[in-house]
Amino acid sequence: MVEERSPGARIANSLIYIVVGLLAIMAILPFWNVLSISLSSRAAVEANVVSLWPVGLHFENYQHVLNRPQFTRSLLISVARVVFGVGLQLLVCMLTAYPLARETIDMPGRTLYKMFLIFGMLFSGGLIPYFLLLRDIRLLNTFAVLVVPASLSIFHSILILNFFRGIPRELAEAAEIDGATHFDVLFRVYLPLSTPALMTVGLFAAVQHWNAWFDGLVFIRDAANRPLQSLLYSIVMQGGADAEAVWGTIGQVSNLTPRGLSGAMLLFAALPILIIYPYIQRYFTTGLTLGAIKQ
Repeated sequence: MVEERSPGARIANSLIYIVVGLLAIMAILPFWNVLSISLSSRAAVEANVVSLWPVGLHFENYQHVLNRPQFTRSLLISVARVVFGVGLQLLVCMLTAYPLARETIDMPGRTLYKMFLIFGMLFSGGLIPYFLLLRDIRLLNTFAVLVVPASLSIFHSILILNFFRGIPRELAEAAEIDGATHFDVLFRVYLPLSTPALMTVGLFAAVQHWNAWFDGLVFIRDAANRPLQSLLYSIVMQGGADAEAVWGTIGQVSNLTPRGLSGAMLLFAALPILIIYPYIQRYFTTGLTLGAIKQ
C-alpha cells in the first residue's frame, strides 16, 4: 500500500521541483543565447539585438569553422585524446585496483601503498616541479603529455577498488581452481561484472579529457598541436593572432562575426558530451554506490 503524502510534503516537493527547474533554465539560457548568436546575421549580432532566437538565420559561421584546417586538426586531437586517454586510464586504474581489492593476494606493503595513493591524491609538488619532470622524460610538446600523466587517477582507482570488493570472492577462487591466472580473473571475471563502475569512470575521464585546456596551453608549445579546448581558450580569452590563424580574414560583406564564430566553435566543443551523457548517466548511481557498503 502506497502511503499518501501530506499536504506539507507535496508543497515541499513542488518547491524543490520549481527550484531545480529554475536552476536548469539558468544553466541552459546562456548556452541557448550563444547558439542563437552563432546562427544570426552580422547586422543583428553587431547591433546586439540577439537574445534567445536567431535573427536572420544562416549557417555561414558553422561552414566557415568546419572548413578551417586548424579547427579540424584540434578537434581530431581532442577526439584522439579522449579515446586513448579513457582507454589508458581504465586499464591503469583496473590494474591498480585489482591487487588492492583482493586481500588474498600476497602483496607486501599493501597498506603503505594505499597510504601513498591517498597522500598523492591530497598533495602535489606544484606546477614547476611537474613541468620539469615532464621535460626530463621528454613528454613536452607531444601528444603523450595529454594522456600519459592522467592515466593513473587515484579517485577513479578507489571507485573501481570499492566495486571490485563487492564482487564475491568465490567467483575468483573458482576461476583460479580451473587454472586461471590473475589476468584471466581480472579480464574474464571482474571486467564483465564491472560495467557500471567502468562506465561511470569512463564518463568521468572522458569529460575530464574533453574539457581540459590548461595542460595543452602549458605543455604544448606548438599551437597547431593543441586540443580544441586549449584553442578555444586562446581565441576567446586572447583573440588577436590566435583568432586570425583559425578564422582567417573575415570579409565585410559576409555574415561572419567573431562572436558568431566563437559561438559555433563552443557548440562543437559541447556537442559530443551532450550526445554521450544521456546514454551513460544511468550507470552513475549504480557505479558510485555498489561496493561502497559492505555487509
